[in-house]
Amino acid sequence: MTLFPDMQTLVQFGNIGIKWYAVLMIAGVGVTFLFSLREIKKCGYNIEVAEDLAIGCFLAGLVGARIWYCLFYDLSYYLADPIRILQIYNGGLAIQGGLLAGALYGLYYAKKHKLDFVRLADCIVPNMLIAQAIGRWGNFLNQEAHGVAVTEAYFKNFPDFIKNTMNIGGQYYVPTFLYESVLNLLGFILIYFVIKKLNEKYHFMKRGDGVYFYLVWYGWSRFIVEGMRTDSLMFGPIRMAQLMSVVFIVVGVLGYLGLFRKFMKNPKPLMLFDLDGTLLDTEPAILETYRHLFEKYRTAEEFDKDKQLEVLGPPLAKMFPKYFPDKNVDELIKEYREYNFKIHPEFVKPMENAEDLLKTLKEEGYKIGIVSTKFNDGVKLGLDLFNLTQYVDIIVGHNDVKHGKPDPEGIFKACELLNEGHDSCIYVGDSATDIYAAHNAGVYSIGYIFNEDRIKVLEDAKPNVIIRDLKEIKEIVKEDHPWTYNMM
Repeated sequence: MTLFPDMQTLVQFGNIGIKWYAVLMIAGVGVTFLFSLREIKKCGYNIEVAEDLAIGCFLAGLVGARIWYCLFYDLSYYLADPIRILQIYNGGLAIQGGLLAGALYGLYYAKKHKLDFVRLADCIVPNMLIAQAIGRWGNFLNQEAHGVAVTEAYFKNFPDFIKNTMNIGGQYYVPTFLYESVLNLLGFILIYFVIKKLNEKYHFMKRGDGVYFYLVWYGWSRFIVEGMRTDSLMFGPIRMAQLMSVVFIVVGVLGYLGLFRKFMKNPKPLMLFDLDGTLLDTEPAILETYRHLFEKYRTAEEFDKDKQLEVLGPPLAKMFPKYFPDKNVDELIKEYREYNFKIHPEFVKPMENAEDLLKTLKEEGYKIGIVSTKFNDGVKLGLDLFNLTQYVDIIVGHNDVKHGKPDPEGIFKACELLNEGHDSCIYVGDSATDIYAAHNAGVYSIGYIFNEDRIKVLEDAKPNVIIRDLKEIKEIVKEDHPWTYNMM
């Protein structure tokens, strides 16, 4: 094993060498993955989605980059001996071909797994600029992708290591790799750390804008740098990279101006509801049942105002160990359910306008589901009491998930049962726990207030919108935007 046998090679094992170009390319992909993973998680996707896309897009991009290079470098040369196409170790990758092939794989993956392609692209594509910035240093070490010959004076303000490496065969060349690397890095900083941060405050971006910003920035910067290079791939008399750069700029500008959105209408969102305190006023029944248990196992006086507010929302399995640490939780849950079911007819009633809302949504073709911390039979009991079951397509209760709210598992399960992804979904709930579950799933959240004592807690959870009457949802669903937490 020999370390650094030459400028292009990191390590040599006999006749096999690991090139710096490959190391830097993989490093760029790795950094892009880390930044993209953060965005992907915010959208409610799990790490497996990020990993699958990283591997698939990388491999597809590698194939696409090689094919693109062979097509526009000297197709007859490669067709004369097709095995040369596979000899990637001799050099020859074109990033624009890699970008197109990676995008095609992403589209295939999104369609297969019922994910929103544009939303995924927003998570990943702008971060490609950091991979491109790193990858250009592989061109530097290979002494390729440079510009025209210049005198040594050109490098007066450059570090010596750049000047010396750009001395190829006794002649200095313009370091176009450096210009493109710096421009890519600046574009990444602008989009990731400036535009996205401003959007968090002013909410001016729409779904797809991250991709469109990337296309415009990369398009104009590559067009300029490509004009300085001496090794461009050609399409007749036209530099292929400049032609594609113009296409990127046009697509980016038209996309940002909203042309493509006119042909891509946002689908109707899935309508998912919490049950207690949202569709049914079960608060009196819940409080009466807790009061019954406190009277039996503690004292009625201990069930004060603070505890009454605290028990509304969280699952029984979370609250019982706190208030009844010496009791068996499973047995206590059983006792709670038996008493609560018995008093349902007396203490439970539907929320004002709940039936009217569900009926309207059903007639207009919305898919409707319930995601509750209650067991399924408890959910069905409440719905059946007031003939609301007819409007509901699916129920996800406590016994359908391993992790209750605020974990997003219940929301994802509901989407799965409705045979849809979660990229266009509204979750309506009355507690902070409901809103945090929606945030964790990356879906649009509506906070419903009917108890003014809980307004501060709900506001602090920061739902997308707060309502005081369920009928307001009829107007909200008419809005034309993606139904996700970040509205993108």
